[in-house]
Amino acid sequence: MAYNESMVVVNGSQVSCIGHDWEDIPDFLGAKYGEVARRLDLSFNQLRSLKGLKAFSQLEELIVDNNLLGNDLRLPRLPRLHTLTLNKNQFTDIEALLEHLVEVTPALEYLSLLGNEACPNQLVSMDKDEDDYQRYRYFVLHKLTNLKFLDTRKVTQSERSEAEARGAFMKVVKPKNDQDTASDLRSESTVTSYTPLPRGSKDARNHKGLMRAQVTGRAQENTEKEGAEEI
Repeated sequence: MAYNESMVVVNGSQVSCIGHDWEDIPDFLGAKYGEVARRLDLSFNQLRSLKGLKAFSQLEELIVDNNLLGNDLRLPRLPRLHTLTLNKNQFTDIEALLEHLVEVTPALEYLSLLGNEACPNQLVSMDKDEDDYQRYRYFVLHKLTNLKFLDTRKVTQSERSEAEARGAFMKVVKPKNDQDTASDLRSESTVTSYTPLPRGSKDARNHKGLMRAQVTGRAQENTEKEGAEEI
């Protein structure tokens, strides 16, 4: 893919390359601006990888909204990065992303993941509600303890306390895909086996069905005996 350097907008230490359909970060960008850039905006491209960021060792803010980044994202170590926005990408595994960010962005204070499946709110699914989103916040804050802002909201002291106490148990379950659902259905059909007992007796806790079967069987047996005696 051909890259035109005139597409790059520079304002002091701020570098912007927005809306150019780039599929990767061109080499010239790091070579020319890697040492001076403190803020880099790569929004509205077609990025699936951020491998070209290695040259931006002094980066403090990174904006990569509206791209195609997913669970395989790998960032170089960015010790000064305090702001990262990944809105409207393709992240579904929140835990893997957070564990990676813990390793490579130790100074991170602001993170935004709106518009990703990993961030459960009504931007991605009408089935999600505020409770789902709040549990997600607790889990993120449990992993990234230095965050001051998450998405569009400031982190409160009560959230931080709740995240410390229960955040580990607030993990958002990754939604099942069609293959997982089909597999579950096959498993259920294999486990369900034929039984001559009434349906309720399959459950050991539901003893009423079993008792009815026993009583009915005894009554039928007595009737047959009485008929034989009359003959």
